[in-house]
Amino acid sequence: MPTRRILFVNRFFHPDHSATSQMLSDLSFHLAARGWQVEVVTSRQRYDDAAATLPPREKVNGVAVRRVWSTRFGRGFLPGRAVDYATFYSSAFFALLRRAGRDTTIVALTDPPLISVVAAVAAMLRHATLVNWTQDLFPEVAEALGMRALKVLRRVRDWSLHRAKANVALGDLMAARLPNGAVIHNWADASLHPVDLPHSRFVVGYSGNLGRAHDARTMLAAMRALRDDDGIEFVITGGGAQLNELRAGQLPNLRFAGYAPRERLSESLSSANAHLVTLLPSLEGLIVPSKFYGILAVARPVLFVGARDGELARIIRAHGCGYVIEPGDGEELSRRIRELAGDRDRARAIGLRGRRLYEEKFAPDVAFAAWERVLT
Repeated sequence: MPTRRILFVNRFFHPDHSATSQMLSDLSFHLAARGWQVEVVTSRQRYDDAAATLPPREKVNGVAVRRVWSTRFGRGFLPGRAVDYATFYSSAFFALLRRAGRDTTIVALTDPPLISVVAAVAAMLRHATLVNWTQDLFPEVAEALGMRALKVLRRVRDWSLHRAKANVALGDLMAARLPNGAVIHNWADASLHPVDLPHSRFVVGYSGNLGRAHDARTMLAAMRALRDDDGIEFVITGGGAQLNELRAGQLPNLRFAGYAPRERLSESLSSANAHLVTLLPSLEGLIVPSKFYGILAVARPVLFVGARDGELARIIRAHGCGYVIEPGDGEELSRRIRELAGDRDRARAIGLRGRRLYEEKFAPDVAFAAWERVLT
């Protein structure tokens, strides 16, 4: 029976459905069921609803949840978002000071950015152990997207990384950038499975956020190249900053849907015959798109638009679970889609290879076991 207490800190937690919330909720509930003492310091908001008023205290599946106060400007107003971050930093810091001790391991995620610094100071003052769970690297992501980032932010962040017992990364390229780096891939919901649905047209899906880190232009070029092919349809399920660019094209072979609830995710992902995943090459080693694992779980081919030597590209080529397309090569993307649409048995075989890979390396129980090793 483990004797140490685990204290997670992240801005979102169950019942929120954002990516970091789902990962954190899954791991927390697993550890609590295994006998660990687990507590989460989080906010009272939801990712897509800043006005939500979740209860300040409750116990969920054996996890003690402490939701601290912060402002509620939301994601759409950038200065307000900065104030939301600042007030959460302050409230979370004092919550960590009250709850941490020598027998505690503080695990800091990356929402908001630089929460590892707050956690490192609290861990130092309370003589607790620190582990960082690096879902993305800030300020490097901001710099790669053309934003100006102060060097002091990187120095302070680096200090918090060096204070940690371990810095858990989502892939080898990210771990190589971190001191004491350990690789534990994200996972998909344990209930995710392939659903056999009838498809008259060959459906190419994109599920999740289509933000500034993703390559919408290559997707759009392929959609335009295939606009007169009645047997192929694109479906975008989710949201993001680049949706308007796709909508502006007014393409007859493209339709949009809102985010699917978690309990319907198997059906939603299985409603496509293949799935797009994109990442700008400048962000390799800084972000790993979590939608990749869900696509493998439902046994669908992956069409990855990104760097050929990137994290996901290496996995896809090594295991034959999809295709890697250079950014900007809409012609190659449309050709690969036509190939899969013209040979659905081949598409199914590629998807099944991905499912086998998922079960062997990326299923939740694989990640949970790795996390227990890190925490002990």
